[in-house]
Amino acid sequence: MTGEPLLKVQGVETYYGNIRALAGVDVEVRPGEIVSLIGANGAGKSTLMMTICGSPQARTGSIIFDGTDITKMPTHMIARRRIAQSPEGRRIFPRMTVLENLQMGAGLDNLKYFHEDVEKVFTMFPRLKERQSQRGGTLSGGEQQMLSIGRALMARPKLLLLDEPSLGLAPLIVKGIFEAIKKLNQEEGLTVFLVEQNAFAALKLSDRAYVMVNGKVTMSGTGKELLADPSVRAAYLEGGHH
Repeated sequence: MTGEPLLKVQGVETYYGNIRALAGVDVEVRPGEIVSLIGANGAGKSTLMMTICGSPQARTGSIIFDGTDITKMPTHMIARRRIAQSPEGRRIFPRMTVLENLQMGAGLDNLKYFHEDVEKVFTMFPRLKERQSQRGGTLSGGEQQMLSIGRALMARPKLLLLDEPSLGLAPLIVKGIFEAIKKLNQEEGLTVFLVEQNAFAALKLSDRAYVMVNGKVTMSGTGKELLADPSVRAAYLEGGHH
């Protein structure tokens, strides 16, 4: 992958009140890559995702997306630049139907593609098609995660941010969701930045990855390199997958 990164995070520090949550983070994601960020609970992974989306804003450092400095932009302006997020905890609209949730994801600029985009989401997640008139709150955890990703895709993003897509889901469902992400990347060329506790699944899927500890990036490399690294294995891969 050559050329300018699609996303370049440089020296970013983010605070909650007086508490520093990110301590000078450097990350880049190039067009067409899947990049993952792994680390223990509370390492600052979700904070980085939220900082990229402008809430909270970085106190120092810069975030450049597609050649534009978005560091101090409000969240809705960042979204309009075609960064879509499937946030941790899914956060779908529980009282709205599946179809209405997808409508909420489609930007006003994309309404002319609405039916085409809905069909794409339904092809990727056939379960959502079966449940399109059901309220979001009545779906299973796995279906809600599919809906959260589907809703993000309705914005036709250049960059998809996925925050803990496998959290609390059965292994089989997780496998399906990771396969869908891989397919989007390969067939549509979608660039994906993924925060994930399931380090094994994330590293297998990713072109490159970063390890975060206490708000700092401590390691980076290809997915394969980090999978093979003894310290990464000891910290994140022991006791489960090998």
